[in-house]
Amino acid sequence: QVQLVESGGGLVQVGGSLRLSCAASGSFFSINVMNWYRQAPGKQRELVAAISRGGTTNYADFVKGRFTISRDNDKNTMYLQMNSLKPEDTAVYYCNANIRRNAYSIRSSDYWGQGTQVTVSS
Repeated sequence: QVQLVESGGGLVQVGGSLRLSCAASGSFFSINVMNWYRQAPGKQRELVAAISRGGTTNYADFVKGRFTISRDNDKNTMYLQMNSLKPEDTAVYYCNANIRRNAYSIRSSDYWGQGTQVTVSS
């Protein structure tokens, strides 16, 4: 069984910073792309940032220059450093990862964490 567990959310004032973590555990061979999504009340879930196994990153326009995604493949962990937070960043942030379960098959599956709440107060 594969689990993704997010941590690091909380309440922060406008302009503040938070660092989210997503740790993968369980039995698997390797982790391909990892993503951070977010979902605000009444809105659809949206992609925030993505990082390949090799470290190539992509960001949504609304976080470029403020958020930084990174990962530590040895620790099976992904991070999201969030700076200059705005009230509109308030949402539940979800970790998503495409994971290859074993070395004998190239098949992979997407897994989700349970989410962590980020609230930015003005």
